[in-house]
Amino acid sequence: MNSIDNKQENYGFPPALAAAMRSKGSDLALTRDILTRYNAGEFDRFQPVRAIGIPRIDGERIIDLTGRLEVRIDLAMAEDRLRQWGLDLNLSAYCRVDGKTGLFDREGLKRIGILLYPYLGYGILNGGSASSYFDYKKNVALSPQLYEICAEKLKFLAEFGWNGAKALVPAYLNEDGTPGASFIELKMRALLLEILRYQLLTGEKDQRVLPLFQMASIYNYRELEEAYDRFQDSPYLKDLMAETGVAINKEVLTGVQPMLAAYTHSSLGRPKDVFTTAYGQANNPLPMPGGHGQNFQILGPCYRQLHASGVKMVYLGNVDNLGFTVDPVAVALLALQGKASGFEFAFRTIVDTKGGVLVIDQDGRLNCADLGVAISQEEVLAAEQKGGRILFNCATGLFDLEYLVANLEEISRTLPVRFSDQDKDAGRYSQAEQVTWEIIGMLENFYIFGIDKYERFLAAKIGLETLLASGVGLNDPRFPQAEDPAKDLKKTAEKLHAGLKRKLATVYGLKKVAGRWIPKGVPELRKELATANR
Repeated sequence: MNSIDNKQENYGFPPALAAAMRSKGSDLALTRDILTRYNAGEFDRFQPVRAIGIPRIDGERIIDLTGRLEVRIDLAMAEDRLRQWGLDLNLSAYCRVDGKTGLFDREGLKRIGILLYPYLGYGILNGGSASSYFDYKKNVALSPQLYEICAEKLKFLAEFGWNGAKALVPAYLNEDGTPGASFIELKMRALLLEILRYQLLTGEKDQRVLPLFQMASIYNYRELEEAYDRFQDSPYLKDLMAETGVAINKEVLTGVQPMLAAYTHSSLGRPKDVFTTAYGQANNPLPMPGGHGQNFQILGPCYRQLHASGVKMVYLGNVDNLGFTVDPVAVALLALQGKASGFEFAFRTIVDTKGGVLVIDQDGRLNCADLGVAISQEEVLAAEQKGGRILFNCATGLFDLEYLVANLEEISRTLPVRFSDQDKDAGRYSQAEQVTWEIIGMLENFYIFGIDKYERFLAAKIGLETLLASGVGLNDPRFPQAEDPAKDLKKTAEKLHAGLKRKLATVYGLKKVAGRWIPKGVPELRKELATANR
C-alpha cells in the first residue's frame, strides 16, 4: 500500500493512533468527519435552547396522565384512521358520546390501546456499563457517604457487567442480597405479559404483537445475542414464552451503533482533536457512542422493516428505566388523535435539580432545555409559585411510524450534534452526541404526557441509583439525610424503593417470597390479567 492510500485509510490520523482507534472499534471516517465539521464551525448553528417561558398543562398538547382523564376525540376521523390501519372499531362503545365527539376516560382508552398492540413496536436503547454506570467518580459524586455504605454491594453488582452491556446487569438486588432479573429480562417479561393481556382480551394467539427491537453497540451486540440465546431457560421468561407462543428472545430486531473516539476537553479550546491519553496512557484513545439520537440512522432499517410488516407506532426508551413499559392509554391517544409523537415528562419533585425541562423556547415552540443552563432554578421556583407545573424529560417517546420512516434522513441531518465535557476515571474529555429528545424542537403535532416520576421514570444512570431503588443501606444509621428535602437522599431512596416494589409486583409480574422477588406463575397471571381486562 502506498503512502497516499495509507493516509486516506487513516483519515489524517497518525498511523499508530489510527491503529489504536480501529482496534477499539471507533469509526475513523465518522470521527474525522465530526472533528472537521466542528473545527470549521459548522456546528455553531446549533444554538443552545433558551427558555422564555413555562407551558401550562392545557389538556390538548400537554396531558396530565396522573389524574382523572376525559379527552374529546372526533369519532369519525379516529375510526377512519384506524380503518386505514386495518382495525374496524366502533369507538362509541368505548366512550361517552356527545354528538360527533367521543369523551374518553382512562378505562376506555386503555382497552383501545390494548387492541392496538398488533400495530405497536417496542424499542430499547441499550448502553454499555463502563463509561458511567460503574464509574467511580460518577458514583462517589452522588454522595461519598452513601458510596461508602454501598461500596461492597456496588462491587458485587459490577461483577455482572463491568465493561459489558448494561442490559444484562441485575436491575435490582433482592432484600436477601441476591441479584434480581436483568434490565432486559424485565423488559421482555413486561412485553410478554402485555402480549398475554392482548391474547386474553381478544382470544387471538396467532397474531404477532408488540415486536421488540433494539439499538446495540459494536461492543455489546454479540454479548446480547449470546445472552438472549440463554434466555430460553430464564425463569422470568420461559413459562410466559410457552404460554403465549412468543419466543421473544429469538425475535429481536437489532441496529448496531458504531463508536466514535472521544475528543479533547473544551477547556483546551479550538481546534479540537482526538483525546489520546485515556487513563493517563499515551496513544490511548477512548471509544464513545455518538448518543441515542443516532437511532434515527442506526435503526432506520428496523423502522422500515416494521413499517412494511404493518406496524404503525413505535415506543422508544432506555433499557435502564424500569418505568419504561407499554402504556396502552398513551398508545390509544396517539393513534386516535393522529399525532406524530408523544413524549413522557415527569412532574417535578423537590429532589429534581437537574435534567431536561419542558419550556417554551426562543422561537415560541415547546422544547426541552437543561435546568441550570437554559433555565435557572430561580425561574423554575418562581413559575411554581405562580401555579405553574414543571415537567422533566423521561427519555421515553412514542412515534407514528409512517411519519418517522418518511422523515428519517431529515431528522438525522438536522438533529443537533452537541459536545459535552466529561470528567471520569478515564480523564477529562468531550463526547460528541446527538440527543434523541431534541427532536421535540423540530416537531409540530405531538403530545407531552405528564407522568408520575416514581411510576414511569425509575432510571439508573449509575450503579448507586440501582442500589438506592433496591433499598440498600436504608436501615444504616449513616444513610445521608438532610433537612432540605432536595438534598435528603433517604427520602428519595424510600420513594424510589416504593416505586420499584410497585412495578415489580404489577407490570413485571413478580411477588416477594422470603426476601426475594420471584415470578408469579402463569395461572396467577392469567387470573390477574383477565380481571384487569374486564
